[in-house]
Amino acid sequence: MSRNIITGIDIGTHHVKVVICDSQEKNEKGFPKIIGIGNSESRGLRHGYIVNVQDVTNSIKEAVMKAENQADVKVKKAFVSINGIGLGSITCTSSIIISRADLEITALDVKRVQDQCEKDIPANSALNKKIIHSIPLYFKVDGKITLGKPEGMKGSKLEVKTLYITCLEQHLNDIIQAVEEVGISVQDVMASPIATSLVTLSKSQKIAGCVLVNIGAETVSIAVFENNIPVSLEVFPIGSTDITNDIALGLKVPLEEAEQIKIGAITGSSYPRKKLEEIIQARLFDIFELIENHLKKIGRNELLPAGIIIIGGGSGLTDIEEIAKTSLKLPSRRGTVYLGIQEKQSYRDSTWAVAYGLCILGTHANEDTPINTSAKFFERLFKATKGWLKQFLP
Repeated sequence: MSRNIITGIDIGTHHVKVVICDSQEKNEKGFPKIIGIGNSESRGLRHGYIVNVQDVTNSIKEAVMKAENQADVKVKKAFVSINGIGLGSITCTSSIIISRADLEITALDVKRVQDQCEKDIPANSALNKKIIHSIPLYFKVDGKITLGKPEGMKGSKLEVKTLYITCLEQHLNDIIQAVEEVGISVQDVMASPIATSLVTLSKSQKIAGCVLVNIGAETVSIAVFENNIPVSLEVFPIGSTDITNDIALGLKVPLEEAEQIKIGAITGSSYPRKKLEEIIQARLFDIFELIENHLKKIGRNELLPAGIIIIGGGSGLTDIEEIAKTSLKLPSRRGTVYLGIQEKQSYRDSTWAVAYGLCILGTHANEDTPINTSAKFFERLFKATKGWLKQFLP
């Protein structure tokens, strides 16, 4: 396989999606050109975590084969997404005393304070979890926030506040095992909400402040951005499947018919329209209430000028933007992603954003970034996984 080929594998509860890109060719937006895509129905997952590794392996193999046939390449390595209810974030603050006699802050001091911050994560918060991303939110020198990197500045005390994105260690191991059993080596892993943001959010949105909401089949994941970096991430065990179940119970119809009604494939007078709207709206209000409570917890409720951007399979529900706006008291819109595949209009929807975002990660994997995306469970580490999140930086 050509070294120019980058593959992203998004293992979701409902579908496995694979995108293959040629990193040397760009589309009109400057993103790597897609040369192959494939998807398959997910089997062996529940709320985003694996309950049967072999079933997941078979689903991955099916999606990869479709993408390989379209791209006419053989996939040997890939970037893989991590999602599910085991995904979350921890914020920690630590400080050190500057070691040099002239009080100049060196790169060693920055590394020391970052290492100390990781050690200071509460044991109960890190139990059974692996850190997959470490994102410095800010540095302080003698109590004052620095603008840019602290190296070269002078002071007696250096402080850092870091966002750690974590996932359950067992889930991570299962994901890697499932991919490797297909004969594909995992180059690196990335939290799905972060991968999605690479192709659905603009730099101005991330600077002003926004919340990216992905409504999946069995989970809702959110990532909050401010000052061009992610400041919080959370996953809730609720999704569009719950809406399908509510419709089945409320209208007394089979699940298959309830799903068709939900997506608007069945219309007519065979069921009360008003009752259907009430069922869908009630569950959506529950979802947005969870999001609102999280925003209150981190002190960002009603304080994100760029508002809420909704993506995922559940984003197409009627009136979802208005319900989000009412619930969160923020501007609201559906997110979109253009894959640059003219003949495949149906692939322009945001459900492909994670897999495509992983390819963008791979394209920039050898450039510089302050965000550590290489987890310690790999024998192989990037020298520095650099630059794939440049748009997060000032």
